[in-house]
Amino acid sequence: MTAESGKTAPSGLLARLQAVLPEASLAATPLPRIPTLRLWLLADILSSRALSPQTVNTLMEEPPYWSFCWASGQVLGAWLLAHPAAVAGRTVVDVGSGSGVVALSAALAGAARVIACDLDPYARLAVQENAVLNGLRVETCEDLAECLPRADVLTAADILYDRDNLTLLETFRAVPSVWLADSRIPDLNPPGYRRLAEDQACTWPDLGESSEYNRVRLFVAEPVSPA
Repeated sequence: MTAESGKTAPSGLLARLQAVLPEASLAATPLPRIPTLRLWLLADILSSRALSPQTVNTLMEEPPYWSFCWASGQVLGAWLLAHPAAVAGRTVVDVGSGSGVVALSAALAGAARVIACDLDPYARLAVQENAVLNGLRVETCEDLAECLPRADVLTAADILYDRDNLTLLETFRAVPSVWLADSRIPDLNPPGYRRLAEDQACTWPDLGESSEYNRVRLFVAEPVSPA
């Protein structure tokens, strides 16, 4: 059980997390930037402070990305909820979904259909469990080539920690509307994308990362911006 929610953490996710960090647990956690959503996130080893360097090193060696809500995901999710016309009534494909914060925000903002695409089977499981936790419906998909043709809108946050993923930005432009959030490349200026805004957020639980990674830049690539 978790003290905050009275809910039992999903067994499949908890087993995966404890295979990496035996002392860890999951809690249904409200998000600093999107308090209307709760996600199953890493708990108990946080104790109101940044994680220790040793714990961070363990996490980075075999990272359960889905057990954190990364800064760019929070910013993009909050932006969609503040501008629901960007997704309302449309099919949204969220790439590199992780915990599912952006996909869930799109569903909450009124998207007709949301597909969370992630290679990690545990991320896909986390999206499903987090959807259940919030009473939302989100589909999952492993193959980007399979789900891309279904998209009216594509969202992606926190995917450019791997520079190899930069090549995906041109692929994304096959979709009519693309919303991209990034905090890893300060001088990012991809062809065909327009920088829309900049905001501040912190990965949650706090990894104690450099403050530069708390600066999130939001980009759009689309023929007409929504009202």
